Amino acid sequence: MDQAAADRDPVLILGGGLMGLAIAHQLARCGTAVVVLSRRRSEAAGFVAAGMLAPHAEGLQGSLLELGQQSLQRIPAWVAQIEADGGSSCGLRPCGIVVPFATIAERDRYPTAAWGQPLDRTALEREAPGIGPGWQAGLLFEQDGQIDNRRRLMRALERACVALGVAFQEGSEVLELRQNGRGALAGVRLRTAEGDENQLPARRAVLTGGAWSARLLPQLPVFPVKGQMLSLQGPRQALQRVIFGPGTYLVPREDGLLVVGATSEPEAGFAEGLTPFGQRQLQAGIAALLPQASQWPPMERWWGFRPCTPDQAPLLGPSPIEGLWLATGHHRNGVLLAAITAELLACSVAPEGRPSRGDRAGGEVQSDEQALPAGLRASLLQAFHWERFTAPAQPPG
Repeated sequence: MDQAAADRDPVLILGGGLMGLAIAHQLARCGTAVVVLSRRRSEAAGFVAAGMLAPHAEGLQGSLLELGQQSLQRIPAWVAQIEADGGSSCGLRPCGIVVPFATIAERDRYPTAAWGQPLDRTALEREAPGIGPGWQAGLLFEQDGQIDNRRRLMRALERACVALGVAFQEGSEVLELRQNGRGALAGVRLRTAEGDENQLPARRAVLTGGAWSARLLPQLPVFPVKGQMLSLQGPRQALQRVIFGPGTYLVPREDGLLVVGATSEPEAGFAEGLTPFGQRQLQAGIAALLPQASQWPPMERWWGFRPCTPDQAPLLGPSPIEGLWLATGHHRNGVLLAAITAELLACSVAPEGRPSRGDRAGGEVQSDEQALPAGLRASLLQAFHWERFTAPAQPPG
């Protein structure tokens, strides 16, 4: 088969979580045929995260900060595309995020302090009414925000993908990546929901398997970091800003629901379920950050697995196998980085594609002028290439 024919073959997305859906949507907008293979979409990190858009509040640094800032800039247009294509809201809320500190000195040492508005205790109380007495200073990052990923974004992306003709094979577990004699991708071996094993040919695929990615490609340094979370039902308007504290964060939705997260348990592996220790840790964080919320009734408790790498930054771009690309390892910044990941991977996987014309509702969409310049795209892909973890070659002799 010639290259032109190969380019017309469907691109397989190996994993139906947030990254898989975001990339599938972007590829479909470029006119590329896409098939999403998903074992159990409900276990994806995109359904369990809090949805913070917080490159500054998280204190990111270096290339990861740049990646996060680039994605944050693109999120309004990206959300508009999804909402126009699928017809439902993503729940974007540019509410700003407050990071509290015990002292002014700690505040001023924060890696991203230059991007925030400094707060003393009085200003901190104004921005986060009821905040605990142990916090004497803060930073307000008005440019950061949140999106309701658990209830809205994931469903909106699913609808947008379906509207653009993306095919789904839910309940399909990819067991093996198949390669041809040259070592290039030839397809996958998978087990269907009915238990049958099939071979599915493919010349292009994107691995978006989250914390499970290394099961298909063991040389990838991706491992699970378990996180437990809960939600409380508070009064409407009780809290307007996200409070991002050390070890615990509080994310208020517009209807008064307060999402509380999250534990960080790398030693747990893929052990499922809630633990008393993890739940006590969350309750202690609530009491320290917003004491009044300790009296609000709990609504849900859940857990999930963040895909982590040794430097807590994602793996993006080409993989060790020709024809297979990577979009995994986003750790705690997956929701923030979904927009930039979708753009980077769509440009890499289907460079022949072109975005479809406009949107269907007259909303804001990304124009060619807003697209990443080729040089910046190349530098970001290089910064997050999987080979950054391999030992450099030793000089001969």
